[in-house]
Amino acid sequence: MNISQLETLIMISKTLSFRKAGELLNLTQPAVSAQIKSLEEEFKTQLVDRNQPVTLTDKGQVFLTHAEQIVNIVDDLKQRLADLDETPQGHIILGTTTSIAIQILPRILSYFQDQFPHIKTSIQSMSSTQIYQHVENGLVDVGIGYLIGDSPGMTTSTLYYDTFELVVSPRHPLAAEPGRARVEVLGETPLILLSPDTVGRMFAEEVFAKHGIQTHVIMELTSSEEVKRMVELDLGAGIISKQSVAEEVRAGTLKIIPIMELEVTHPVGVITKSGKYVNSAMRQFLSDLKGMPETKFIGSE
Repeated sequence: MNISQLETLIMISKTLSFRKAGELLNLTQPAVSAQIKSLEEEFKTQLVDRNQPVTLTDKGQVFLTHAEQIVNIVDDLKQRLADLDETPQGHIILGTTTSIAIQILPRILSYFQDQFPHIKTSIQSMSSTQIYQHVENGLVDVGIGYLIGDSPGMTTSTLYYDTFELVVSPRHPLAAEPGRARVEVLGETPLILLSPDTVGRMFAEEVFAKHGIQTHVIMELTSSEEVKRMVELDLGAGIISKQSVAEEVRAGTLKIIPIMELEVTHPVGVITKSGKYVNSAMRQFLSDLKGMPETKFIGSE
């Protein structure tokens, strides 16, 4: 048995295909089949059901759990050995929301890449609820998103606070109204909202339910960037992060309509898996990130 065989089995469990697993591992399909056959012969049991779609047998599922643990141990060993050198190297995977990736990460990563040029950084965009799942499953090393209550096995640290606001185009009727708007306007205007698995949408639904508001939702989108574009076209009003619309508000392409019931602060911060080994470059990255003053994140209005 070797690590390559274990990695192949893990990839098959994710792709449910010998061919796709081979493509991702840069192996031919016969090589993938040979590795799995060799494992099965060594352990004298069938690990993979080769009917389409390919799945793991019950014994294969048990084997998979231990295979993932072994691969993680080897990865940790590689990182610890690399840390003995004065030039940290490796691959860091960050999971964050689209708006944070666009608004905040460039200024952070530009400094980090200058400090650690041998570290490769990948960014995956997703909702804050997905960030927690990906950190828990080890699919991303560090998450940056809205902090959602207490999560066992997770370590979090607040970076700054954000709010969700009702935004409209300058041509929208609400844009001409002075001062604050009544919460009831949320039920009187077509809304463009984030998808149900986002923190912004869940918060909006809580406000709707608390005040008995029946909404007219004309569009659901997966990111604040998409919502902004639709609102700028005056297709409806949106409820999205205040931080994400700062530039558009300054440019005059969007206007925030203050509603007292929406003015609740939500912490945004770093999410990591408790007990997971963190290499020296990642420790420095987290230190730099947590050491930045809030003004570096929220900018100026």
